[in-house]
Amino acid sequence: MTTRTSSSRRPPPAPPSSASLSPDGRSASSPTTCGATSAAPYGSDAKPCAACCPRRGITFQRTKTWKESSDPDFDTKLDRIEYALTQRPERTFAFDEFGPLGIRPTAGSCWAKQERPARLPATYHRTHGTTYFHGCYSVGDDTLWGVNRRRKGIGPTWAALKSIRAARPDGAPIYVILDNLSAHKNWRIRRWAAKNKVELCFTPTNASWANPIEAHFGPLRQFTLANSHHPNHPVQTRELHRYLRWRNQNARHPEVLAAQRRERARVRSEKGIRFGGRPIAAAA
Repeated sequence: MTTRTSSSRRPPPAPPSSASLSPDGRSASSPTTCGATSAAPYGSDAKPCAACCPRRGITFQRTKTWKESSDPDFDTKLDRIEYALTQRPERTFAFDEFGPLGIRPTAGSCWAKQERPARLPATYHRTHGTTYFHGCYSVGDDTLWGVNRRRKGIGPTWAALKSIRAARPDGAPIYVILDNLSAHKNWRIRRWAAKNKVELCFTPTNASWANPIEAHFGPLRQFTLANSHHPNHPVQTRELHRYLRWRNQNARHPEVLAAQRRERARVRSEKGIRFGGRPIAAAA
C-alpha cells in the first residue's frame, strides 16, 4: 500500500481570470467548473469552484427563454395595465384560459414511505378529450374563480367577463386585463364592455407575463394536476374547484397586499425601472 504525500497531490486549479469568462459571465473552459479540464475528477474541483464563484457573483442557474414583443403599442398597453394595477387595484381583474387539460397520468412529487415512491402508469390512452379552465382573478380581493369548458371561444369569454362584472355590481368602471386572443376582441364583446363600463386592457403581443393571473396558474397546476391520475374530467374539475375553495378561504389580507404593492414599487424605483423592466426615462 503506497502513501500519498502532499507533494504528489495535484494543486487546485486557479480561479478563472476575467479573460476566461465569456461575455455572459460563464467560464469559457467548462459549463460547470472554474478552469477545470474535462479529464479532471469532479471531487478535486468542486470545492474551488464553490469558493470562487460566489465571490465573483456567479451561480449555477437554469437557462430561460424570453420573447421580444413586436407590438407597436407595447409601452401604451403596459402603461395602462400598470395604471390599473397600481392606481385602481380594487377595480382591476384579470382573465385567461388555462389548458388544454387532458386526462392522463401527470408526474409530480408527494410524501411517501422511504424507498417506496408513489407510482404512476406510463401507458395510457387519451380518450376523454381536453378542456380549458377559464379563470378570473380579482387583484383587489386576491380571489380566483372560473369554470372548465370544452373549448375557447366568444361564448366562454363573454360568460367570464359577465361574472367579473357581477363581482362589482355597483356599475362603476372596472378594468379587465387579458391577452389579445381573437375571441377576446370580438366586436360583440367590445360593444358589451363599452356599454357596461368594462375597460379591456389587452397585453402586448408576446407579453403574457403582464397578465397577473398567469402567476396563479402555476400553483393551480401544482396542487391539482401534479402527481395525479384523474379517471375523467368531472373528477379533475372537482379537484380543481376544491383547490380554488381552499385558496380563496386563505386569501392574503388586504393590508398585506397593499404592503406588497408598495414594496414592489419601492424596488422598481430604486432600480430605475417601471412595470415590464422598462427604464423610467424611456417610459416617461
